[in-house]
Amino acid sequence: MGWNRRQLLRSGLGVGAVLLVAACSDGGNSGGPARRGGTLRVGALGTAARIERDPHANLSNDSDFLITSLVYDPLTVPAADPNVAGRLASRWESDDEHRRWTFTLADGATFHDGTPVTSDDVVWSLRRLRTVGGASKMPAAVEDITADGPNRVVIALPEPNAQLPLLVRLMTFTVKKDTTDFTEAIGTGPFRLESYQGGNARLVRNDQWYGPAPLLDAIEVTIFDSVTALGNAVLGGQIDLASNVGAIAGRTAEGRGDLQVVRRPDDTMVGVAMRTSDGPFADARVREAIRLGVDRTALVNQVHSGYGAVANDILGTADPAYDHTIAQRVRDTERAKTLLRAAGFDTGRGYQLLTKAEAPGEVESAKVIATQLADIGVRLEVVTQEPNTFYDQTWLKAPLYTISWGTNDSTLFFATKLMSSTSNRNETDFKDTEFDVAATRALGAQSDSEYAQACRDVQRIQYERGGYLVWGMADGIDIAAARVHDLPALGGFARVQLERAWLA
Repeated sequence: MGWNRRQLLRSGLGVGAVLLVAACSDGGNSGGPARRGGTLRVGALGTAARIERDPHANLSNDSDFLITSLVYDPLTVPAADPNVAGRLASRWESDDEHRRWTFTLADGATFHDGTPVTSDDVVWSLRRLRTVGGASKMPAAVEDITADGPNRVVIALPEPNAQLPLLVRLMTFTVKKDTTDFTEAIGTGPFRLESYQGGNARLVRNDQWYGPAPLLDAIEVTIFDSVTALGNAVLGGQIDLASNVGAIAGRTAEGRGDLQVVRRPDDTMVGVAMRTSDGPFADARVREAIRLGVDRTALVNQVHSGYGAVANDILGTADPAYDHTIAQRVRDTERAKTLLRAAGFDTGRGYQLLTKAEAPGEVESAKVIATQLADIGVRLEVVTQEPNTFYDQTWLKAPLYTISWGTNDSTLFFATKLMSSTSNRNETDFKDTEFDVAATRALGAQSDSEYAQACRDVQRIQYERGGYLVWGMADGIDIAAARVHDLPALGGFARVQLERAWLA
C-alpha cells in the first residue's frame, strides 16, 4: 500500500483496512467468492491449570488468547507493511517528540450488550492493564492515561517512543468501566461469548460489530493439552483448524487433499544467548566464531523440518525496516578457528549449553549446534533444565543458553527490550553506548530518514558485536480442512485474527 512511517504515526490504519493488510490472509483462497455461514471448529493449545479469563492478565494458553482476541478488541492489531493496523482505534497521532499519543476510537463501536464504547471505558481498561500487567504491557503510568473528550484517549510517556502503536497490539483489550468479573465476557469484538466450560468456548457472530461483518456464524474453540493431541484431532477430522500445531503435524498433513498446511513465516525464533560482559564469550571475536561455526540451513532443515528460513543474527526479521543489505553469514569453519585462536579461547575445556523444553525444537537445536561447533574445536555439553529452574538459575545469568521468542515484527522492539543497557531482560548482558544511542535516536526520530538510519545502526551493531546467535526463524504451522479459507498468514499472535475466515 506504500504507507511510510510518517503516515503510520500520523494517521493510523482503521479497522476497515484489516481486510487489506492486517491478517494478510492467503490460506485457502481458491474457494471462489466468500460465503457467509457455518461454524469453524478450532483447536488450540492450553492446560487446565493455566486457564485465564481476565483479558488483562497473563494469557499463557493459546486457547485463552484466541477466545479473548475474538471477544475483546485491542486498540491495534498486527499487520504486514506497515506492521500495525487500527482496531478499536481508528487513528492515532503523536507530538513531535513521540511522548504524547492520542488515539481516536472507531465510530459506532459498541459493547455486546449494546452500550456504546467511550473513552472512559478505554482509559479504565488501559489503567487496569497497567495495574494488572505492569509496565511491560503498558509503558505509561496510570495517571498519564487520560480521556480527551468522549472518543479520544491520550497516553503520555516518560520518554520518546515511536513504537507505541506497535507495543499495544493485541494487548489493550477494552472492557466496560469498572468490570472485574469476566464470566459473561462483555467485549466489543467480532464475536461474542455464547458458552464457556473448562477452557472450551462457543462464540457467535456479533452482527453489531463496527468492522467488516464476520462471515462465520460461530467459532467453537477446543483446548488441547499437547501438540500431538491437537494434530491428531485435525488429522482425524474432529476439528477444522489446528492453530500453531507445529512442523511434525505439518509434514503428516502435506499431500492430503482434504487438508491444507498454512505456513506463517517469521513466527518463532529459537537461538542462543552469549553473555557479553564477562566469561568465555565476552570477546566479540569468540561470538563471531560461534556464529560462523554453525550451518544455518542444516539447522532449519533438522530442527524445523524445513518449515522456516535462515536468519542473520538480528532479531525482528519480519520488520519492514529490517536491513536486508547486511551480508548473510554463512558457515566458515576456518575463519572461526582463526578468530578463536586470536582471542585466546580455551578449546581444551568443555562448556555447558543450557536449554529447556519450551519452544518446539529448542532442545534439538542445542544438540545440533553442539555437534556443529565441535568442528571448530568448541566442546559443548547440552544440559536440559526444567523451565522453572531455567528461568530461576540460568536466564540472564549463564554464559551460554538457548532462548526463544515469538516474533514482534520490530527490530527496535527487541533492541530496547532485550539489548538496551537499562533493560531488565538483557539476556546477553549487552552494554554498548553506541547501540543505546542509536536505539534512543530511533525511538525519538522525527523523520523517516532519521528513523531508518537509526534502525540500520542498531542492526549493524547487533550483527557485528551483539550477543545473539539467531540462526533461523521457524514458520508458524496451522493445519486446516480444505474448505476453510482466508486464514491469517502473518507470524506470531496474528494467528488469532480469524474474523475474516469463512467456510466453502
